[in-house]
Amino acid sequence: MSLSYWEYKTWLSNIDFTVIGSGIVGLNCALQLKKKYPKAKILILEKGFLPQGASTKNAGFACFGSISEILSDVKSHTEEDVFQLVKKRWDGIQLLRSNLGDKYIDFQNHGGHEVFTKQQTELYENSLDNLEKVNKLLHPIFKEKAFKKHENLFKFKNVQDFYITNPFESQIDTGAMMLRLLKLIQAQDVIILNSITVAGFSDNTNGVTIKTNWFEFDSKRIIVATNGFAQILVDEDIKPARAQVLITKPIKNLHIKGTFHLDEGYYYFRNIDNRVLLGGGRNLDFKAEETTDFGQTQLVQQKLENLLKEVIIPDLDFEVDQRWSGIMGMGAQKRPIVKQISENVYCGIRLGGMGIAIGSIIGKELADLV
Repeated sequence: MSLSYWEYKTWLSNIDFTVIGSGIVGLNCALQLKKKYPKAKILILEKGFLPQGASTKNAGFACFGSISEILSDVKSHTEEDVFQLVKKRWDGIQLLRSNLGDKYIDFQNHGGHEVFTKQQTELYENSLDNLEKVNKLLHPIFKEKAFKKHENLFKFKNVQDFYITNPFESQIDTGAMMLRLLKLIQAQDVIILNSITVAGFSDNTNGVTIKTNWFEFDSKRIIVATNGFAQILVDEDIKPARAQVLITKPIKNLHIKGTFHLDEGYYYFRNIDNRVLLGGGRNLDFKAEETTDFGQTQLVQQKLENLLKEVIIPDLDFEVDQRWSGIMGMGAQKRPIVKQISENVYCGIRLGGMGIAIGSIIGKELADLV
């Protein structure tokens, strides 16, 4: 597509920073760059008509990791690494709340609960046995016990007698969060161009030449914040991970309140607008879910519906209202990748399914790095 003189002059000339991706990381990075360089011309490119990956498609958990997930991480990371991961999630949530305001994101602190099925006796007992060990590890962050035994208050069926609860875990409205971020960005005169796919770029002496599906232009600096789609643009340890989600129609007398985890965090559910939102299941077929294609599979969707019928709301009639999926960014390690790739190219990726918790702080770290 050939651009007019006006189009090129107004939107694509004299660009100081180009951010690829208008999700949580990209928008926060642009906001921090604008604070740091108030006169800079900043352009954000987004492949979707809305933020395409996971930022508008997640479950709205302001979480830090369930106890079984943390114990699983200790097997593949050092305790110090796990401590730093949880601390970054906690600090990131506080930064998110400070930047956007609780009322604008519908922040609600109802606590988070890990639920164990009757078949998960070994996982359940191991989590209970290590309760004090994990609480001791995380005490400097929360200043009190992060995890506690909690009776089966919501009367889930076919589960162990107790949950393991984190009283600090909360929930937000994902759409409201992203709308607030977009409004703040627009107020700072940052340019966002949607439905633009970056095909590649080359780092030159004086800047970066960026090629898209519509046009080519130059920018002094470029920041890759596409997370699950990043492997297309950068050679780093990151792979896409699709997360499938469903939500019920409103349910009369729904008694569930809070955020809930199952099976080391591979399943998660919550209340929202008298509905149950439930997601997960990529552990049923990791290879199939290692994709950048949106969509659902019968295998995962059937498992989610079975969980609703057999565990979560077995005594209530329900209908599924909507189904969707988001694309996360995972790797061999859970530590996010925030680095300078070449002279004028930077990236903030591999959020490990914790975008709400760490997206704000990764955006800030990126801006500080640049």
